[in-house]
Amino acid sequence: MENHEIKQVIEAVLFISDQPQSLAQLGEILKGVETERLSTLLAELKEDYDRCARGMQIVEVAGGSQLVTRPEVGQWMDAMNPDVRKVRLSKPALETLAIVAYKQPLTRAEVEAIRGVDAAGVVKTLLERNLIKMVGRKEIPGRPILYGTTREFLETFGLPDLAALPTLKEWTEVAEMEPEEIIPGESVTSFDLGSEGEPSVPAPPEDIAGTQDV
Repeated sequence: MENHEIKQVIEAVLFISDQPQSLAQLGEILKGVETERLSTLLAELKEDYDRCARGMQIVEVAGGSQLVTRPEVGQWMDAMNPDVRKVRLSKPALETLAIVAYKQPLTRAEVEAIRGVDAAGVVKTLLERNLIKMVGRKEIPGRPILYGTTREFLETFGLPDLAALPTLKEWTEVAEMEPEEIIPGESVTSFDLGSEGEPSVPAPPEDIAGTQDV
């Protein structure tokens, strides 16, 4: 296949898929095309969208690539879907999610030790939202459940992987921003997951901050 034909297929696959597509998944469709060639053509396609300032863009999310609308056209997308419910989390839920994201895997008791309050209800909410999941059991008496973040967590916050989690400095800067609506797929620094009138992203506790360069 010619390069332009491969790029057409990649574009079509990303357009119809509601999940990020990895190079391996694209390779299953475009059998016989080398991974390095796919990676190069995918990068070129992304540049094509950026150069032409199209209403869509290709972003790296949760270990794959996804075709999404640009933030600049968000208000018009909202007008088309006025009944779509924005993702919202309370400040305690976001604090708990941050602890799990930075310290995973960990138990509910370990979350509560960091936050200093009961986390049963918040953990249940995050499980229901599929932002965290049970990843095993800790080998101590009672074998408590260990929790970690999900692929949907990466997709919701627009992160390619856990290595892209913001530093303490970035968390602090976002905590000082005015609340805004959340649009899944945008950068985490654009989100407001807070309750009414509260900062969207609190700075993580010192226990968490120690896991990230600042």
